[in-house]
Amino acid sequence: MPAVPRILVVQVAALGHELTQRFPGLAAAIGLPFTPCTPPFPAVTCTAQATFRTGLDTAGHGVVCNGVFNRSTRAVQFWNQSAALLPPGRIWDALRARGGRVGILCWQQSLGDSADLILSPAPIHKHGGGMIQDCYTRPPALYGELRRAVGRPFNLHRYWGPMASAQSSRWIADATDHVLRSPQKPDLLLTYIPHLDYVLQKQGPDGPGVAAAVAETARVLGQLADSANQQGYRLVVWGDYAITPARRPLFPNRALRQAGLFLTRQVRRHTYPDLYASPAFAMADHQAAHVYVRDPARVGEVRRALEGINGIDRVMDHTACAHTQAGELILLAAPGAWFAYPWWEDDYEAPDYATHVDIHSKIGFDPCELFWGRLFPPGISTDAARVRGTHGRTDWPAACATNLELDAPPPDTLTGLSQAVRTCLSTPR
Repeated sequence: MPAVPRILVVQVAALGHELTQRFPGLAAAIGLPFTPCTPPFPAVTCTAQATFRTGLDTAGHGVVCNGVFNRSTRAVQFWNQSAALLPPGRIWDALRARGGRVGILCWQQSLGDSADLILSPAPIHKHGGGMIQDCYTRPPALYGELRRAVGRPFNLHRYWGPMASAQSSRWIADATDHVLRSPQKPDLLLTYIPHLDYVLQKQGPDGPGVAAAVAETARVLGQLADSANQQGYRLVVWGDYAITPARRPLFPNRALRQAGLFLTRQVRRHTYPDLYASPAFAMADHQAAHVYVRDPARVGEVRRALEGINGIDRVMDHTACAHTQAGELILLAAPGAWFAYPWWEDDYEAPDYATHVDIHSKIGFDPCELFWGRLFPPGISTDAARVRGTHGRTDWPAACATNLELDAPPPDTLTGLSQAVRTCLSTPR
């Protein structure tokens, strides 16, 4: 009986179709043409990866952005890594039911997923400050094996923050290469190349460092394409979104606070959000923001407070994502604009975590964490005007390329690409 092909899936952060056309070396590196691929809304990492793994759109899987708001605990958490945030069902279920093996390297929300190999950065934060760098792996010995194979541990500071760089992509690529060549290689391996996103957010799509970042992306993709070919893997490369110019940060929580709808508590000189009592707040994530309103009768009042912000394209109701996890209102930024989470006007009011890389405490995604602010003591910038690239809208397509044997032209949506991979995994050829 013909075997199901082994498949390597490489997700490249911020791989937009326009970028692949401007830099043809990306296609040359893998020997395949790139085609447009429309991501789900909003076009952010966790939403896109959830769509690929489940084959569902946002309304189906409920990962409405990179953050989660728990209405019961009134708590926001960005970058929660639990796979249980996605509904049951994966595109590889039929493969595993036949005894096939699956690996996931550095994808979001992968902890506890139905895979045989899992790797995810998972530092331990110390009570006295600082952190112990480590990775969660399944099986537990996998991280030690990869450290030895790559020749160094994974450096979380190169994965996110002001020192984020292509070193993170090189480590992941080398680890992926080792897994592809191992005796227990998986039949399906999902991996992640992050560094292009850092330069594009910091400098914008036309920044002076973009060409070098693209060249490094091409080098890494070429390495993985060569390994896949040597080890008998088909290849799927896709981007989660396209980065577009960022010219204007928008501050919905400031508008809500001015309207008396976003409440704070003062601790010494700092203000912190009081989500227990606030009638409304915005969970900001690039060019989309979910606005959670405690009392349905006040949705109109909240809408009026936000519609006056110059730079908001649309104020939509929850049907834009059609899932209970979505906000009562969803904001879409106009091209060139993006949503920042701060509610304060003066720096002295800022909470202590505002000047630190703290991806779990903030009520929105903070791209300012890519920039140094003060140097002594070291801290990140709070100047949102420094951000030059953003994403979240779906009118600029991402890119995809594959050498899978498909019965139709390459899909032009991420949902379609996911379903095509599911078919290949389920149908021996």
